[in-house]
Amino acid sequence: MRILPLLCALFFLMLQGAAGLPLTRGSPQDCEHRGGFCSHRSCPPGISRIGICSEQDFCCRSRWYP
Repeated sequence: MRILPLLCALFFLMLQGAAGLPLTRGSPQDCEHRGGFCSHRSCPPGISRIGICSEQDFCCRSRWYP
């Protein structure tokens, strides 16, 4: 019975890791449709990464987007 709390903790850790959204790969048009813009290699400070436009471009959007 000592293993039950350990298994529950492991189960909740696995669920927590699966809760995040992966970066979606799309086109620049998809990025603009989501309210973002494509930026080369990294997003400017204060802007979050919401997807991938191409191998070197990321889809970025303001964190305070409505």
